[in-house]
Amino acid sequence: MDNDPSKAAAPARDIRTTRNEIAVDMEGVNKWYGAFHVLRDVNLRVMRGDRIVICGPSGGGKSTLLRCINRIEEWQQGRVVVDGVELTEDLKSIDEVRREVGMVFQQFNLFPHLTVLENCALAPVWVRGMSRKEAEAIAHHYLERVRIPEQAAKYPAQLSGGQQQRVAIARALCMQPKIMLFDEPTSALDPEMVKEVLDTMVELAMDGMTMLVVSHEMGFARQVATRMVLMDAGQIIEVDEPGQFFTNPRHERTKAFLSQILH
Repeated sequence: MDNDPSKAAAPARDIRTTRNEIAVDMEGVNKWYGAFHVLRDVNLRVMRGDRIVICGPSGGGKSTLLRCINRIEEWQQGRVVVDGVELTEDLKSIDEVRREVGMVFQQFNLFPHLTVLENCALAPVWVRGMSRKEAEAIAHHYLERVRIPEQAAKYPAQLSGGQQQRVAIARALCMQPKIMLFDEPTSALDPEMVKEVLDTMVELAMDGMTMLVVSHEMGFARQVATRMVLMDAGQIIEVDEPGQFFTNPRHERTKAFLSQILH
């Protein structure tokens, strides 16, 4: 059996595939923190409309991989191309990509001195150059979308954790991105708040949003993922569609990981 994960990550496409169908292309990405090799020859191709769920043990490089896609993290070797733009040290290319990639973090990172509406409208005004009226209309639309329109005038501290995370999702959507990145978006939430955030993400997935999600919420993964990725020790160990990944994983490390988190 050929166990090269890079080949599993970028399956052969038929002749009708065009470059415009590729949302994210990572080729031979290596990253070190000093002597610590955090990403090891990572190859991953994400097509438009893909919903990739990345799981694996803590410290395996999952969040670092995600942060390379909008160059929050730099890497020492390899290429990352997002929406046809190669990410380099050129600030213009970085800005171009970040305008099209929304990111939701573990912590909500909302501005505490701004209202929910102001948090959501800020980037469209400053980055997209929208009028405040237009930006606020879009903000209201996405607050409706995540089912908290009544919270628009409140400040983050007045909201529950689940509500704050839904504001963070709405804020990212206000930039109308082509790709959404979620870095363990439910890990900081109380258990009863997890479902409301996952429900919002499921709706996004059903609408065809291209998504990469670092998460251990395997019920969510089974429901929405087009492909599962297991990472360990900085490497992509296994990539497969959810049915195969959960019922017949190929790699022993995948089997061991799933045995720990599936009850």
